[in-house]
Amino acid sequence: MRYFELNCTLYLKEELYYLHLHERLSKFINEAFNDKDKLSKFHFKNGYKHYCFDLLYNPHLKIKNGIYPKENSYRFRLRSLERNLLENLQNRFVEVKNPTFVYISSAIKEIKKFFVQNLTSVTPVIVSVDVENTKQPRHWTIKEDGDILRLSRQLHENLLKKYESFYKEKLNPSQNFIQLIEITNRVPQTIRIDKNNKEIKFFGNKFKIIPNEDDISQKLAFLALSCGLGEKQSYGGGFCIGKKGGF
Repeated sequence: MRYFELNCTLYLKEELYYLHLHERLSKFINEAFNDKDKLSKFHFKNGYKHYCFDLLYNPHLKIKNGIYPKENSYRFRLRSLERNLLENLQNRFVEVKNPTFVYISSAIKEIKKFFVQNLTSVTPVIVSVDVENTKQPRHWTIKEDGDILRLSRQLHENLLKKYESFYKEKLNPSQNFIQLIEITNRVPQTIRIDKNNKEIKFFGNKFKIIPNEDDISQKLAFLALSCGLGEKQSYGGGFCIGKKGGF
């Protein structure tokens, strides 16, 4: 197994509030997908897209009151199981005309499978749960649900489906890939987007996860790094970093 990471540098043209980061970056990436060719077909196909991205960062700047200062450069990472996808996006980013960002540069690197000692989510992990006597699913939070076993099961099953849809190989795990899970936020984390002039909120959490050591659990943990944990990856949900370990 392996995944690819596109390290991208953008120039910020206007001040940006942190709650708008997910939507603005998602729109920038979506504009690159809108090329009426391979990327557009990929973007609008049904099923898992097998990519994820994190948010802007610049180690030399202090973000005060949640405001990202304009006229500065920032980096973000976009990961995928497909190198061709990142190469095509890299070529398209040059052509994107965006009111918030100007593309500066990017570079792709390959990350080969390693033993994942732990996973830490950088962006909110969104998990939908069905609720009795309601037609619409809700997002898992301690207040809305609180069932840790259901949360672990849905995270596990989501990764299984992502793995099987990409590799066309069915896994038969004997246990959940999660050995321990810790919620690291005090209140639910929010991804906010605007759709048809209406604000939509996705509520999630941030986790630290210790995966099990068996082969299938390690495959799923590495997959979480590759294309995100939970749902809403197209809005920046579930981007994780992993600590290497082993014997």
